[in-house]
Amino acid sequence: MGFPLQGLRVIDLTQDFAGPFCTMILSDLGAEVIKIEKPGTGDETRAWGPPFVNGISYYFLSLNRGKKSVVLDLKTREGQGIVRKLVVDADIFVESSRPGQMAGFNLDYPKLRKINKALVYASISGFGQTGPYRDRLGYDLIAFAMSGIMATTGEAGRPPIRISVPVADIAAGHYASTAILAALSRRLVTGRGDYIDLSLHDSIVSWLTYLASYYFATGKEPQRLGSAHPSIVPYQAFGCKDKDLVVAIGNDNQWTNFCRATGQERLLSDNRFSTNPSRVRNRRFLIPVLERMFRWRKAKEWHRILVQAKVPAAPVFSIRDVARDPQVRNRRMIVRSKEDPPSLGSPMRFHKTKPKKTTPAPQLGQHTREILAEL
Repeated sequence: MGFPLQGLRVIDLTQDFAGPFCTMILSDLGAEVIKIEKPGTGDETRAWGPPFVNGISYYFLSLNRGKKSVVLDLKTREGQGIVRKLVVDADIFVESSRPGQMAGFNLDYPKLRKINKALVYASISGFGQTGPYRDRLGYDLIAFAMSGIMATTGEAGRPPIRISVPVADIAAGHYASTAILAALSRRLVTGRGDYIDLSLHDSIVSWLTYLASYYFATGKEPQRLGSAHPSIVPYQAFGCKDKDLVVAIGNDNQWTNFCRATGQERLLSDNRFSTNPSRVRNRRFLIPVLERMFRWRKAKEWHRILVQAKVPAAPVFSIRDVARDPQVRNRRMIVRSKEDPPSLGSPMRFHKTKPKKTTPAPQLGQHTREILAEL
């Protein structure tokens, strides 16, 4: 059985992270993704290195597996005409240019809809197609800083921190692929496509979730707690004799198991810590006790003790640890081949479909002749 989107064609006019992440998901689901790149340099992430692997930056490799690269100059009528010809038989069109730029190329949704009413067209931008910030440049860090989430990162008395992966980009890429699949589903009934306006800023603001609810309920800003949780205790990282371990105690039964397994039964009779709400209120007394305790043993020893006691815990893995982890290998999250360097796999699993054998990110213009010959 083929993959869910097998037979569908995506015209991909995206670059950087959010758009390519979206279209990579569509590629993983079986769609043919034709990535349109500008002459000479292509997607700007091709230059985001070192390191480079076979002339392609590690950054570009991580976002463009399974795609076909076609070089076109969209500033010319010829380039624009070729894209319109490709759109005639396409199902999905994704772009991540500044609002209004596609209209300047005669490739905006109203014009393309005239030649393909079934087209699902998605625009991904920093702040969306409307609003006072519409024309601002919006990279991941800008959206993250303005989301409210960055203000809650780090520890009290220290500056906020950037997450090591671009969460606003990832959020927007995921939402875009979800919206596209929803529009495709409705197209099965109506026969018509749709236009999707999706921004990095909207996407990461939606990730505020319980932080926003906390503010709406109390009128107070959430505190910076490092790795700790505002409403569950203990739920954070602890430094052990050698490395860090996280403990995630979600209910009072787990708390009881934790105290017995670690030899801290005395904490069970202390009313300050008997329930989760009381532990949250008294975290400043409890956490120092646990921090001193965890320094007695190595993380591996504590992990073994807590897992046996059915307490959620895990060592903080390095990427080297992840690459060697038997669970990651069993789930085929790292793809290895004789010809290409290892790469990440797709997390999507289908019961009746074998894992897709994908191709690495393409060289610039690798498929130009192949695709144009079809026209």
